[in-house]
Amino acid sequence: MPSLSSTQESAGLAPQEAKSPFPELWLRVFSAVVMIPPVILLIYLGGVYFQFFMAIATVILISEIFLATNKSLYWTVVGAVYIAVVCYALIVLRSNNDVGFETVCWLFVLVWFADTGAFITGRALGGPKLAPQLSPKKTWSGFFGAVVFAALIGIATAHILGLEVLWRIAAISGFLGGLSQFGDLLESWVKRRFDRKDMSNLIPGHGGLADRVDSLAAAAIGAWVLDGMTTESLLKWL
Repeated sequence: MPSLSSTQESAGLAPQEAKSPFPELWLRVFSAVVMIPPVILLIYLGGVYFQFFMAIATVILISEIFLATNKSLYWTVVGAVYIAVVCYALIVLRSNNDVGFETVCWLFVLVWFADTGAFITGRALGGPKLAPQLSPKKTWSGFFGAVVFAALIGIATAHILGLEVLWRIAAISGFLGGLSQFGDLLESWVKRRFDRKDMSNLIPGHGGLADRVDSLAAAAIGAWVLDGMTTESLLKWL
């Protein structure tokens, strides 16, 4: 009579092959805890410090695109233009001496919560796929979850900054949260095209830097465009 272990091995269920999700989860948490404080510090310092940070991020992101696309010059150039616009947008948003720090922090937190909202509601509710040909796991429920969570961050920001018109910042935050999900879809499309799980292995438990800022990239461009359309800086206008 075959033993339980041999039966498991024949079925591809050998105990030694089972992997717990907790080590990877803790690795992701640890990486985030290590990364977030210096990023917030550089945003706070602004000026040349933030610009230098953006320059380093640009070099890393372009390098990841170059390697992930099998060293394609065309895709690297297209990616470099996109990344340059994103970094310029963030520098412009931070350059305002009155609310630059608050604006960039609002944008970062908004995107983090949008991604969290998309994950939670997508897993909990499921439903129709958002763009199955680009990212088979993303759903419309996850998309609307991102919008709602981002809008809640907008309301929280309004309370912190003492803004009176809550609906305006909630609406803009929700819009940017939804837009951020298309940045994620764009990167997913590139990775599927080149059969990549991650853009690189730079950040333990997270993949590449591009895998962490794909949503932020789209939201940053959106915020920059809105900032240029308003009579004063975006967060002040809100």
